[in-house]
Amino acid sequence: MGPGHLRRIECHLLALDEHDRYLRFGYPATDEQVRRYVAGLNFDRDELFGIFNRRLELIAMAHLAFSVDPSCSSCAEFGVSVLKSARGRGYGSRLFDRAVMHARNEGVKMLFIHALSENTAMLRIAYNAGAKVQRDGAESEAHLLLPPADFDSRVTEMLDEQLAVTDYHLKAQAHQFWQALTLVQEIRQGVRESRERVRG
Repeated sequence: MGPGHLRRIECHLLALDEHDRYLRFGYPATDEQVRRYVAGLNFDRDELFGIFNRRLELIAMAHLAFSVDPSCSSCAEFGVSVLKSARGRGYGSRLFDRAVMHARNEGVKMLFIHALSENTAMLRIAYNAGAKVQRDGAESEAHLLLPPADFDSRVTEMLDEQLAVTDYHLKAQAHQFWQALTLVQEIRQGVRESRERVRG
């Protein structure tokens, strides 16, 4: 995703309830704090991945944040959120796999996941990927060593990117078609009602 998706990113995060925001950010972020987070996204440095439904609503998103510390230049952090209505479909895991592939190809050697210990869904994704998880009271830190990029990882990411772009464009075209059809139907209904008023 890029700057053109900022409005949808903001809508997605604002749709999270207080508990979900607590799990995603580590504190119950207010609307204003969410808006500041969105405004501070750096698309030149970081990568954001999303899953859209047929209405082009962002139902799941991941943020792969690359380290700004020169001594940790080969490190990145992963965060994800999925709307309640879209849970249980493996979207978090799919976004994690996509982020891992991109991180590998960008030279990341260590991927960090900072999560609250009660965020079992996020920690399960980390465990399943082979990450080492350290618990410290209410918080947990997971780190995953990534293998170096190879021909397969680069081709896989290229194909995944092409499929994602194609999927988004198909959904966008279908969305525009149904919007146009709805407009035509509304116009026809208005014409019918006008005729009936004239006849009456």
